[in-house]
Amino acid sequence: MNTARCPQAILGLAALLAASAVAPAARADEIRLKDGKKLHGVIVAYEDNMFKVKTDFGYVLVEKDKIASIIPDTPADATEEKPAAKPAGKGAGPAGKSSSDEALAPAVETSKQAKTATILGNASARPEIPLTTAKSDATPPPIKTVSATPKAPLAANATPPSPPKPEPPPIKEEVQGNLYINHEYAFRMYKAPSWEIIGDAGQTLPNAIVAMGTDNESTLMVVGYEKSKTALEPAAQEVEKKLSEVYDNYHLISQRKTTVSGLPAVEYHYRGVADGHDWSGALAVVARNGEIFTILGMTYADTDLIQIQENVIMRAIASLEFTQK
Repeated sequence: MNTARCPQAILGLAALLAASAVAPAARADEIRLKDGKKLHGVIVAYEDNMFKVKTDFGYVLVEKDKIASIIPDTPADATEEKPAAKPAGKGAGPAGKSSSDEALAPAVETSKQAKTATILGNASARPEIPLTTAKSDATPPPIKTVSATPKAPLAANATPPSPPKPEPPPIKEEVQGNLYINHEYAFRMYKAPSWEIIGDAGQTLPNAIVAMGTDNESTLMVVGYEKSKTALEPAAQEVEKKLSEVYDNYHLISQRKTTVSGLPAVEYHYRGVADGHDWSGALAVVARNGEIFTILGMTYADTDLIQIQENVIMRAIASLEFTQK
């Protein structure tokens, strides 16, 4: 299944369980949507009329037309006063451009990892920055000519630029019939015939090592991994707490201590609303020699297939078996 087709809100839920249970909270901008909802995160890229926002639960793509305003985060102890960002509108932006698309594009092209303050003009205050779709007929700035004068060589003691970080190697995994096998993290588990592997899950969901789901995206299963010295129960409680903050109308149905593949685990069952659907979910947090595995399965609860899909999810969680590396 193509990851681009998965609802971003649901991928954000899955990323929640793969994120560290003890990671410190980072500063984040406030993004207000036109439907009244708020999203906290850092805009790291803008492409194809979509903002890529890094949240505590992973990366989320948000359409520009659905954003009402953005309030950039500013450290409280800032000592240097900078001019506040001007609302995007007529006459705003370089060369008299008024479109937020045209104002943001140069910063994004320069670096897709630019911080929100850079994209929005290094605003030091926290003004609301409304987005506009007004078009401008202003003439674009001329293309900068390249100087023929060669650049001066680096000084003998100058630090050369850091080489780009290599992409992480692909996870060693395979599927044999209805069995998913992960050689990298030494485990195997049941994969329903209707489930497909979501490619590049680790790049889409932080710390996720595998993601599977149905083609219509009504059922998802995500396994996350991290090394942690936190005890099992506090780690599980922290994950479940974050989960409750993501859903609307979240209800914890049951909680129990159990075992998965002979290892201690904590299991949760819950219901909640997200992405316009009522979801039924099961979460298992497993401890193994200083490692924490999180297994999240969720399915639409507003369909006639809920009982069947819940049974499939529980079968997959119960089937997880750790092998020797």
